[in-house]
Amino acid sequence: MAPAREPATLHSTDADDAIGHLDALAAELLAHGWDAQVRRLPGRPPSLHARNPVRGAGALSEDIYTKPGQDGSWGYWWPWGEPIARDPASAAAVIVCVLRPQDSS
Repeated sequence: MAPAREPATLHSTDADDAIGHLDALAAELLAHGWDAQVRRLPGRPPSLHARNPVRGAGALSEDIYTKPGQDGSWGYWWPWGEPIARDPASAAAVIVCVLRPQDSS
């Protein structure tokens, strides 16, 4: 198995598309009651900061990225380059599951 790679840097023409995909993921996370903020930081690809809203679980947060695949479809990625899912609803379900406190079900 090849090591995961970081999402490629987006060209500026793709950045606006990325923001749209991240906004869709933010809406899904907000529907789960999560904090989600799309960020556009200088010199970095757009990202979404997802944070667990459970009291005392604020450290369970992560920046999520999106990029198009070779087939042109977009997907969501962890910052270490592992894919999460291709659609916002599935990505939100995975994020909510992974970034939950250990004693939560």
